[in-house]
Amino acid sequence: MKAHVKWQGDMTFSCETSTGHTVLMDGTKKNPTPMESVLLAAGACSSIDVVEILKKARQDITDCQCELVAERAKTPPMVFTAIHAKYVVTGHDISEKQVQRAVSLSAEKYCSVMLMLKGNVDITTSYEIKPA
Repeated sequence: MKAHVKWQGDMTFSCETSTGHTVLMDGTKKNPTPMESVLLAAGACSSIDVVEILKKARQDITDCQCELVAERAKTPPMVFTAIHAKYVVTGHDISEKQVQRAVSLSAEKYCSVMLMLKGNVDITTSYEIKPA
């Protein structure tokens, strides 16, 4: 995996992946900051796992959302100290046992972003099931 980051002026950077996807990041609140991008990456990575696991378990899901709340250190380098990810899964006759299993497997075994942060960041999860 490769990436290229190019300064665009002010505090804005164009970030391009080796697959050709581009994201703008900056420190002026016009675009996501790098830390916001890490938080989004954790939620997206884990949500992909949760959806995939639930589909393999033949759960009739119609929506999956991940609400993330992060705490940061008060002094530089202001790293994440805690992240809580709440998954809201919507569908027909969704098994609570399957959702709990999917969330646990993602956070503890499959989500490369969360696992990369583990040990330095207190990561907790919860879930809610809504009928479609």
